[in-house]
Amino acid sequence: MAPPEISFEFFPPRNLAASFRLWDTVQSLAPLAPRFVSVTYGAGGTTRDLTREAVETIHKHSGLTVAAHLTCVDATRAETLEIADGFAKSGVRDIVALRGDPPKGSAGFTPHPDGFGSSVELIETLAQRGNFNIRVGAYPDIHPEARDASADLDWLKAKIDAGACEALTQFFFEPETFLRFRDACIKAGIDAPITPGILPIENWQGVRKFATQCGTNIPLWLDDAFEKAHRDGREDLLATAICTELCGDLLAEGVERLHFYTLNTPELTRNICHALGIAPSVELQNVA
Repeated sequence: MAPPEISFEFFPPRNLAASFRLWDTVQSLAPLAPRFVSVTYGAGGTTRDLTREAVETIHKHSGLTVAAHLTCVDATRAETLEIADGFAKSGVRDIVALRGDPPKGSAGFTPHPDGFGSSVELIETLAQRGNFNIRVGAYPDIHPEARDASADLDWLKAKIDAGACEALTQFFFEPETFLRFRDACIKAGIDAPITPGILPIENWQGVRKFATQCGTNIPLWLDDAFEKAHRDGREDLLATAICTELCGDLLAEGVERLHFYTLNTPELTRNICHALGIAPSVELQNVA
């Protein structure tokens, strides 16, 4: 079984220490030759400038293909497109187009009066510009705001039909969750690649809380496994084993690409990639 193609997600740093941590993560994972890396956009557009700076720095100094997250939240159409055009001028042609999370404390997503009303509107406009590779989000477990699974699939198909070339899924804990979703996408006529999102579990309680917020199904056996691992001081060993087995099961079912949510901590992701047979290539050059 051939090693998969991989990609990594980072988040933009908010201070100097976090900047060093991000760059250390980039240096650690770049030798694994990802097909691209992405940089997230904070809830409510709170990291707009930080995202732009991180994207442009990684693009300029690492030689990696960088995909910039771009959302519809709290910005006019002109402001959003100015950011997108700025990415293009700096040589960044990959966009992860999302509606985006509303600001903390708000009742939900409310479009800016002069902004994009949905991710589909954003994707259509970016596609018309003709100079971006556009990726979108997908949800093996139903999106918390979706009416049902069928509506969720209809919305994903609308995003692909609007011009997206690939979907990156929310994380999940069991391979069957993704495989059922992949089958449903095919049945719905979605022909773009659906790449599973993989979250190495750095901290189970933190991941569990996040999964609950995202509507991700949490298997009961995970609570028991991490409780025992915590008593024995083996959380990292368990996390590596669980994630490696998940990835291996996906590869055995024909999955060829994996997208890792690194949380800017490279160790578990690197160890899992090594376990999957992904060997380092040349070391990162031209370090800033």
